[in-house]
Amino acid sequence: MLSIRRRIALEAAHKLENDLIARHPLRQLFWECTLRCNLRCQHCGSDCKVQALQPDMPKEDFLRVLDQVAERTDPHKVFVIVTGGEPLMRNDLEECGRAIYDKGFPWGMVTNGLALTPERFQRLMKSGLHSATVSLDGFEDDHNWMRGNEHSFEHAVSAIRTMIAEPDFLFDVVTCVNKRNISRLVELRDYLVGIGLKHWRLFTVFPAGRAAGNPALQLSPEEFRTVMDFIRTTRREKIIDVSYGCEGFLGNYEGDVRDHFFTCQAGVTVGSVLVDGSISACASIRADYHQGNIYRDNFMDVWEQRFAPYRDREWMRTGECAKCKFFRYCRGGGMHLRDAEGQLMLCHYNRFLKK
Repeated sequence: MLSIRRRIALEAAHKLENDLIARHPLRQLFWECTLRCNLRCQHCGSDCKVQALQPDMPKEDFLRVLDQVAERTDPHKVFVIVTGGEPLMRNDLEECGRAIYDKGFPWGMVTNGLALTPERFQRLMKSGLHSATVSLDGFEDDHNWMRGNEHSFEHAVSAIRTMIAEPDFLFDVVTCVNKRNISRLVELRDYLVGIGLKHWRLFTVFPAGRAAGNPALQLSPEEFRTVMDFIRTTRREKIIDVSYGCEGFLGNYEGDVRDHFFTCQAGVTVGSVLVDGSISACASIRADYHQGNIYRDNFMDVWEQRFAPYRDREWMRTGECAKCKFFRYCRGGGMHLRDAEGQLMLCHYNRFLKK
């Protein structure tokens, strides 16, 4: 049961979210610039490879999208997040970043850090790089197992240290909690604090992509609760700015493990352009909920006139969501948790109800 105080706060957040959905201002735009990757991660939702079947999107094609966005909204209020694949696989990433920045858009990237040298980081900074997210999935054995590369840990830590050395550079580290690393979360936290990290984000795996058939990646209900308790305790003690990803409704953990109550902003304030030109929302959504394609549609026309499945989620009120008393606050969970048929793959709240 939700406490009265938490329910009142959730009601206030629900009303604010309704207003935001009605306005749906574009605030984040993901660009899946490549499907090439220099790692082969256990939990990859994109099944990326060193040589992808889909070629990289030419930067000029994405820049035309930014022109369309700038015609109807302030580019300074739309944060472009360059993702993949691994963005650093593009030799022209600095050129892409500079062109994005010159059009008035702040930009950042999501990276595994394997190819990030201090020299390249400086070039990216000069190209307008505002922020980054670096993946680190535990200590050396656990991280390298997850990433499929014996040098991945040392390069990821080197990338993190390089960013820490820039005092005004805003970035975070994201960690996928799984059965291999969960027992060392306290040790990992203390290590990250020791090297000077300020912002840390944890997430857990949902059954899609390569992770679907890998039991080593799936936490038990008891382990999942352990992660929530760890985050809540760390936040209360103010050891490091840590939070749980925007993955699902968490019942009485809402308000304690994130800076905000659960909300899925896919298609509400978050859009994306995928490598084949598809217009979608959060880059974690792998099922086909595309709303158009930049090679035949104006991006802003699509943003303003479509995205109905993202903004009115009553269609999700089926299966275990049909009679859920918390659907009002959850709205069916994150869009990335829905499969191609619209079925819910994982309910975070229900994990607390299981032994």
